[in-house]
Amino acid sequence: MVDFWVGRLLAKLDALGLRDNTLVFFTSDHGFYFGEHGYFGKAEWVHEPEASVSEDSSLPEWLAESWLLTVEWSPLYKELTNVPLMVRGPGLEPGRRRAMTTAPDIAPTILELTGLGGVPTTMTGDSFGGVLMGTREEHRPFVVSSWPLYLAEGEIVTAIDSKARRIANYMPLTVTTREKTMILGGPDDEPELYDLAGDPGEQNNAWRELGDEGEALCERTLSFLERVGTPEIYLAPRRQALDRWRRTVRT
Repeated sequence: MVDFWVGRLLAKLDALGLRDNTLVFFTSDHGFYFGEHGYFGKAEWVHEPEASVSEDSSLPEWLAESWLLTVEWSPLYKELTNVPLMVRGPGLEPGRRRAMTTAPDIAPTILELTGLGGVPTTMTGDSFGGVLMGTREEHRPFVVSSWPLYLAEGEIVTAIDSKARRIANYMPLTVTTREKTMILGGPDDEPELYDLAGDPGEQNNAWRELGDEGEALCERTLSFLERVGTPEIYLAPRRQALDRWRRTVRT
């Protein structure tokens, strides 16, 4: 169905004579679990009839407390992080690219491809236009996928359905390289490290066996997040997790 309707859109652009001055990007915000890792959907929502919100929570007065949901530990495995990205535009040759990229890179890429790459912005992404145009093969050595890093135990958030959700723990972030996937949560959560060559399904946590590689990837990730302006208050729990589980591995 998606192929059909995307094809209709592209065909309509061709019929209108817009192919040579139109960029089309097709992607998604996240994937979906269909039972992998014991999850269905994009997170583990738990209904707690007796749960209540804190006094200082910013919620509508009409919101019934019985609607409160709890978001449990919800790691981002590849079923959620690997999303499609297809691009069509003037001067771009058809083909498949293997370079790694992430959502914040899309807007800078559009600016570059439309001749506005030199315009000053506050965006933290980097254009992968060179990959699309075939002038280079690689883009990023790793990518970070995460829930909002401010989500910690006790936080109350609402989504587009206006339902309150209480966060049960620090929501983990995922770091992906070509060879490894790492999941890093809060101080009480043992990091997860997967060797994708031998474990593409991310089933066997190799953190205790490959701890040195995991630690190095953690440090590179935290340095990257610091460089792009992530507040230290959100990085501190991840640093604590690394310090705690680094000692566990070495002992």
